[in-house]
Amino acid sequence: MVDITFKTFTLRKAIAAATIKTSSVSTIEAVKNGTVPKGNVLEFARASALLAIKKTSDVIPDCHPLPVEFAAISYDFDEINIHIKVEVHTIYKTGVEVEAMHGASVASLVIYDMLKPIDKNVEISNIKLLEKQGGKSNQKNIDVTHLTAAVVVCSDSVSQGIKEDSSGKILVEALQKQGINTIDYSVVSDDISAIRQQIELFKNKGCNLLLFTGGTGLSDRDVTPEAVHPFITKEIPGIMETARNYGQERVKTSMLSRGIAGFSDDMLILTLPGSSGAVKEYVQALFPQILHIFSVKQGAGH
Repeated sequence: MVDITFKTFTLRKAIAAATIKTSSVSTIEAVKNGTVPKGNVLEFARASALLAIKKTSDVIPDCHPLPVEFAAISYDFDEINIHIKVEVHTIYKTGVEVEAMHGASVASLVIYDMLKPIDKNVEISNIKLLEKQGGKSNQKNIDVTHLTAAVVVCSDSVSQGIKEDSSGKILVEALQKQGINTIDYSVVSDDISAIRQQIELFKNKGCNLLLFTGGTGLSDRDVTPEAVHPFITKEIPGIMETARNYGQERVKTSMLSRGIAGFSDDMLILTLPGSSGAVKEYVQALFPQILHIFSVKQGAGH
């Protein structure tokens, strides 16, 4: 199975369809009137589709078990065709396209089985996905070409040359992957005045996004939040709440991070942990959605 442990829970929807082609109007009338000898075709198919949706992971090996939070089966008719539509919703880490298509497939088979005694030419056709929503594939494209960013590593050992930086380089690479190409990179010691000098420097340069990595823990030298806090003009608690929640689902000690986030006038500041593993988790939890904040601030979206 594909690894989805790094993904986040989002609302995901899928709509699938299938068509049953009969050979005569009389077959369609029998379905509508409930006179098919085997019973109520549409209700049997509906119940079977619901079961199929819930059991998808049992019969399709690479599908993940997931919570089905809504499922609906509807029908439409034309002269000799029955059109089936199956809609499925979940709040999970992967989509429900296969679940919707599995439901449409089984509904089609049930209808085929129930109609074949009265119509030897009944056919199943056009099982397909009509629509899917949710996850990264459905996110709006965010124009970041105009944004400038800076990454500041807060670490005594890195600034002294004792240790090689990895978390800062991960952040630079992550920003580049998002399409931000103007990125400053620097290293400072775990010192309040040194950190504040960096904030002043990048504010004066008109930087849009300033990311600190390191100094958000509990030791006496972890002073990044204290250094940053006086510069925050509009705090955004939900950013770090989201990141810590994502991390805590994987490592319980994520609750100990004291990172803060918010605007310093027009510059967004994020304070991330110093470990490379935690930085990777924060990037996964926050990007690319965090970049939408700039259009929201300018009143261009919600």
